[in-house]
Amino acid sequence: MKALQFSASAAKFLVLKPLGALFPSLFYKGPLATIKYVDIPEPALPGPDWVKLRTLMCGFCGSDQSLIFLKDSPTASPFTSFPCVLGHELCGEIVEVGNGVTDSSVGDRVTISPGLTCTARGIDPACQCCRAGRPGSCENTARGQMSPGMFTGICKDVGGGFAPYLVAHKSQIYKLPAGISLETASMTEPLGVTIQAVMDNRPMADDKVLVIGGGVIGNLIVQSIRALGTPCSVTVAEPSVFHAELAARAGANHVVTDGDIPGAARQMTGAESYKPILGKSIIMGGFTKIFDCVGHTDTLRAAMRAMAGGGTLSVVGIGDEVKLDLTPLWLKLQTIKGVYAHGVNLVDGRREHVFETALRFAAEGRVNLHEMVTHKFPLSRYQDMIEINMRKSANRAVKTAVSFT
Repeated sequence: MKALQFSASAAKFLVLKPLGALFPSLFYKGPLATIKYVDIPEPALPGPDWVKLRTLMCGFCGSDQSLIFLKDSPTASPFTSFPCVLGHELCGEIVEVGNGVTDSSVGDRVTISPGLTCTARGIDPACQCCRAGRPGSCENTARGQMSPGMFTGICKDVGGGFAPYLVAHKSQIYKLPAGISLETASMTEPLGVTIQAVMDNRPMADDKVLVIGGGVIGNLIVQSIRALGTPCSVTVAEPSVFHAELAARAGANHVVTDGDIPGAARQMTGAESYKPILGKSIIMGGFTKIFDCVGHTDTLRAAMRAMAGGGTLSVVGIGDEVKLDLTPLWLKLQTIKGVYAHGVNLVDGRREHVFETALRFAAEGRVNLHEMVTHKFPLSRYQDMIEINMRKSANRAVKTAVSFT
């Protein structure tokens, strides 16, 4: 079968980083490319507790693009294995089940929570994160019965959604509600990420919230806040007018397109701005909860300076190494939280995995996911898909996806 296979090495990293800065297409075209369209065997079930899926649709995540362009920190490399088939935002149809699978059947349409956790790896006792209901942050993703890989799509033994078939452990499987579209189903994973981020830094009605970045994740942060029924004030900072308008439609009260986050803090929260002898202004007062969906040095610095005393900053975007002035951290007693993957939460009086919450919100119409999938491609046109993502605003793109139907 044809698949999109990713591979990297220290040598490729050292060669491509300088050359790719001048010629970005080298990352996905030609002999040095990190991603290639190749023939690989169809996967077989690794064991009795696994199922085989026929992929129906798979979204192209910003983390996929960062991996292809070698923008991620090498720090996470021990928890990946190459060559691997990318793709973790997927839905599919079960075509084979192991004899240890009792809750799923051939023909079921499902999505998967991509984490390759202690349960999938056959590790007992489970790590503290899995036991605490945060399997997405499993500590054993380089151990157990398969090669290293934090999640489906970066583990060479499992495969990912950018192929016609893949395998998944029964613990990863979530059945789709009746009538849900493939576009909506393929958005379950990113919605799960944002619901989890909001649950971990949940705004109250009187909070002043800032979301930095109005792309897929920023938009879904806004939708998650509104789906949870929180009427707080939400401001989105996004330079693309197209994406800022979509954020307003998603439920943002205010959008900022000029990059003036300190000005937004003054205007939206009544904060005071103070100018140091050197450097940018610092705010007293400001936003009480911030979700940085970019995660770069400039956005993190702006967030910390515009955040109120005692405020909490959730770092949702995955950037490279950053350099920060920590003065706002101690001066204003701020909290900075990491955001990653999925867990179990108490929502609407029920304790459920965030994928259950995401699918329930989609089925109940609390979120609008279908229209976010703006561009669909056959797998063979992966280079076009990458180039659309490189210029999302100009192409009026939100989420791009590979469709196998």
